[in-house]
Order: sequence, then structure tokens, then C-alpha cells
Amino acid sequence: MRRAIVMGGSFAGLLAARVLADHAEEVVVVDPDGADGSGQGAPHRRQLHALLSMGHAQLDRRLPGITGELVAGGAQVGRGPQVRYYVDGALKACLPDNTLLGATRPFLEEHVRRRVLALPNVTVVPAQARDLLFDGTRVCGIRLLPVADTARPDALAELTGDLVVDAMGRSSRLGTWLVGHGWDSAPMDRMKVDLGYATAAFTRGDELPGTVVVHASPGPASGYQQHLSEPGALVAVEGNRWSAVLVGYGDYRPGRDPEAFLRRMRRCVGPLREVADCCRLDGDIETFHFSESRKRDFTRLGRFPGGLVAVGDAVASVNPIYGQGLTLATLAASSLSVHLRSGASAHAPAWDYFRRLRVVVNAAWKISAAADLAQPHVTGPYPPGYRLLRWVGDKVVEASVTDRTVNEEFMAVVNMRKHPRVLTSPRLLLRTARVLTAR
Repeated sequence: MRRAIVMGGSFAGLLAARVLADHAEEVVVVDPDGADGSGQGAPHRRQLHALLSMGHAQLDRRLPGITGELVAGGAQVGRGPQVRYYVDGALKACLPDNTLLGATRPFLEEHVRRRVLALPNVTVVPAQARDLLFDGTRVCGIRLLPVADTARPDALAELTGDLVVDAMGRSSRLGTWLVGHGWDSAPMDRMKVDLGYATAAFTRGDELPGTVVVHASPGPASGYQQHLSEPGALVAVEGNRWSAVLVGYGDYRPGRDPEAFLRRMRRCVGPLREVADCCRLDGDIETFHFSESRKRDFTRLGRFPGGLVAVGDAVASVNPIYGQGLTLATLAASSLSVHLRSGASAHAPAWDYFRRLRVVVNAAWKISAAADLAQPHVTGPYPPGYRLLRWVGDKVVEASVTDRTVNEEFMAVVNMRKHPRVLTSPRLLLRTARVLTAR
């Protein structure tokens, strides 16, 4: 194809541009922030983000050597016992092969952006995407408003291309644009979760040697309001800092008050308590409210224009406490790569791409929804057989605390390396029953 256009230049858009650079003579990223990527359109980007092991593997595949670059810049890589998971205050069985990256999202995006924009056929246009252009039944470009002309909303320009990618995130107006041109908007599933989370940075010294990632969650029998220890996470990041996040639902959402944040950290597991007691708070506490999970299913449409795909939060945005967002973006890029390498025409409806992406999105949704529905204030919709599936899942979580084999399978699902169906395999259920019976 001659030109591909990516609307949005955050993590998902950059990875889409990286894939498209292998298939298009020219890739244009349209982003109001331009090449510096200040991220004003992503208010949650300064919150603690996780790149799950599958996402880390996909990132290294698309940008070989980037892990080394990140580590050289101060990022941390946690392996085996350096990554510690707790359930209701109990440390889970260690996974020697588990690997997670410790870095803030702005730091990670900065390096990804530098690598992608260094490609000779990728450029950035500082502008706002305002509408789609059509040629019959296919999208042939976009209307955009250059940042320099935002005071003149009538100063729209046109940019034509063979393929347009929606990477505009949760605030995407793609559905509205499609309806305005006589097409249907993709059906959307929603689940109200009413989650609040807060992230704080701390100076990092000699405390907690050999620790890179700590994650503490409530167990099967407790919720976020009735817990044995406060849920939260701690990650060693660049700049010799710790990044700590606390979460809560409804009225239990954490706030910006430093003293209240520290008091809450001291009710967490040992590593978070130690950081609260020994380390200096560095900067303000950042809060964010996540009202609902959403996913759009483009495969449920009866017709769809050619020359158009969507990636990242524009397709699915799930509860961030499970850390799936960045990894979903890498898997969307992988799905797009497979679609284009198959020889599919950029001008045709991308049904094959959307079918591949639906498998990934539904797997992530199944993981997050099952956990969200355990919260008393989350009222559905409940999937068929939810009560049985939840009971089975609780037993697997319980067994994973002490049994390495069960924990390996469970964490493979959490890290999106395996499909959630493995948690109901007869072999794993038999192992779980033996572990709990022995206990």
C-alpha cells in the first residue's frame, strides 16, 4: 500500500505504526501532541502500568533490543523471586521463569516512540483527526485540523490513504463518524466497576534488595472492602524510584492526601509497608477514576467499510488493575501484522483482523469480568455458568498460593500467554483438588 494513517500516537498507535511500516511506503501518525508525545489526551498515563510477560515478548519482537535500551536508561527487569505475588497477605509460590519489566509508562512510550519515529517511512503530523473520508464503501483518508489552526475550526485539511487505523483510545469518535456516513457503530459491551486508583513515586535506596515487582490482591473469600491486607502494587522503575499504586472501589477509592496514602500503604503487605516507612515521597499523588470496562465487537456488524481498523482502547478498555491494557495493544499489533502478511487487501473490510482480535479481547474480558463480578457492587451482566466458573476459579487461586504447578498455569493466563480455558482443564482441576485435599 502507498500510505497508512494512524489516528493517535500513544502506545497502541505507535505499535500499529511499527507494523504498518513493513507494509506501506509511508505511515503517517496523526496526533495532537506531535512527535514529543506529551500525552495530554491520556490522563491515566502517569498511573502505574504493567507490561505483562506476553506484552514484553511482543514488544521485543517488534522492536528488537528495546529491553536492553530500557534497562540502560534505568528500567528494571524482574525475574523469578524478584517478582512477588501475594494473595490475602500470603506470598505465592515462586515462578523461576516469570519475567516482568519495571518502568513507568511515559518512559516506556518515550523509547517506543523514538524507535518507531526513527523508521524512514514513519512521520508525525501534529493535528486532531476530525472525520473520515470515503470513496464508495471504503475509507480513503481522514479530515484533520492542524494543531496550529485549532482556533480556526473551519481550517480542516484532508489526508488520503489506503488504510486508516483508529488508535484514539476510549474517547474515540469512530462510531459517531461511521453513523454520520450511513454505517453502523460497533456494538459495545459495558461493565460498571467504579474503580479508583492512585499512584505515588518514592525515592529508592537499598531497601528491598532483590525485589522488582510486588503485587498484592484480595483472596477468593474477601473483597476490596473486607480484606486481610490492603491491595496494591509496587514496582522498581527508572530514576531510582519506586512506583506504588493503591486501588479501591466506590467510596473506598484512594485520594491525593499523602498522609492518608501512607497510612493505607502501611496496611499493605510487608514490602509496601517498608517503602512507606523508609522512603521519601517524591512528588504529588496521581489519582484516576475508572468508571466502566468497555469492549466493541466489530464482528457483530453486518457490514463494515474497507480501509479501516481499530486498535487499543478504541476496541477494548478493561479494568486496569489486571494490567492488560498495554499487552492488549501489543497483541492488536500482532493481529494486524498477521492480517497484512496474509495478503489481505487494505481496501477490503478487515473481517479476518477483527476475528483474530476478538479472541484476544474476549480472553482479557473474561479474566477481568470474572474478578469484577466478585465485587458486591458490580451487578453484571453475568456470563452463562458464572457461579460455577467463579467457584472453580476461586479454588484454582487458592491452590496457586502454595503449589508451583498450579501457579504456573494460573499466571500464564494472567500474563495472557495462555487462554483462560486452561483453568478449567481436567488436568489442572485434578491437581487443584489434590493440593487442597492435602492441605
